[in-house]
Amino acid sequence: MLKYVFIATNARCLSHNFYLPYVKKEANRDELIYAPESEPIMDDDLFKFIFSLHDQTIKELVRIASHMAAADGILVNTWEDLEAKTLNSFKEERFMKHISRTPVHSIGPLVRAGEPTGSKPELMNWLDRQPKESVVYVSFGSGGTLSAQQTVELAWGLDLSEQRFIWVVRPPTENDSCGSLFKSEHSGEDTLFKYLPDGFLDRTRDVGFVVPMWAPQEEILTHGSIGAFLSHCGWNSSQESIVNGVPIITWPLYAEQHLNAVLLTREIGIAVGPQVDPSKELVKRYEIAKMVRRVMVDEEGIGIRTRVHEFKASAKEALSEGGTSYIALSKIVEKFVI
Repeated sequence: MLKYVFIATNARCLSHNFYLPYVKKEANRDELIYAPESEPIMDDDLFKFIFSLHDQTIKELVRIASHMAAADGILVNTWEDLEAKTLNSFKEERFMKHISRTPVHSIGPLVRAGEPTGSKPELMNWLDRQPKESVVYVSFGSGGTLSAQQTVELAWGLDLSEQRFIWVVRPPTENDSCGSLFKSEHSGEDTLFKYLPDGFLDRTRDVGFVVPMWAPQEEILTHGSIGAFLSHCGWNSSQESIVNGVPIITWPLYAEQHLNAVLLTREIGIAVGPQVDPSKELVKRYEIAKMVRRVMVDEEGIGIRTRVHEFKASAKEALSEGGTSYIALSKIVEKFVI
């Protein structure tokens, strides 16, 4: 029986996973580290993803990579235009083919459609009243959390940016950037809002909408009033942003999100990010305001918006009949048809 592996993240992460056994743990932290056909990764990007993990976790990643290499094929949630260099590297003997000869097939983007759900009607009605591409959507996924101090700095940064925003707020968690991942909290508005600066809700009442705990992200990102997504850079969220033509402000917190942030900012140029590592250091209010304005106001944002709209179009084309992802998946399905 044929065996295929589905990778819910991107080709870049897959490449680094395969390349992991070839990176020595005692490598000089000041050196650039290259995985084949991708941007060089500095200390704060790759070492965080790999070398800060427990030895057992690294062994598990290597074990998983060895099992994937024994499959008949690997299906990756990406598309040709988005990661052409990395996908091609899996076909090149001098790059990744000497590590794994398993065919890699891009079949994405696989994201849920942002159809109206009827949830949070007050929020969606507010969004309907905002100008086109004028609102920054702020959310850190189902697991991402900020410290109390960072929550305050983010609030001030949004205030100082003078831009409209929707912010999904969760209770702060100290020293755990994925604090919401394995536990369910149901905090009331009064409990959540006490962590915000005094007067913040009053000052931003006309331009901001603060949502406790959860918001219908797919529906929000499809709305024409959304102009940017301040995101943790989970791959599902990143793709949802791209297929809707929304630029990204990166705020990686854990897992492979730092690798995704490098892809979005340095490789495909549809995002901006902070100068510091948000999972380790405090991102201060003035830098937050600057990032928001870079995308929403400055000339730099025009180029970013143009590029993300190009990838939006290429994503649609990839999934359409005759597109690269459509053809790749169709060929695999044919192998299972008797």
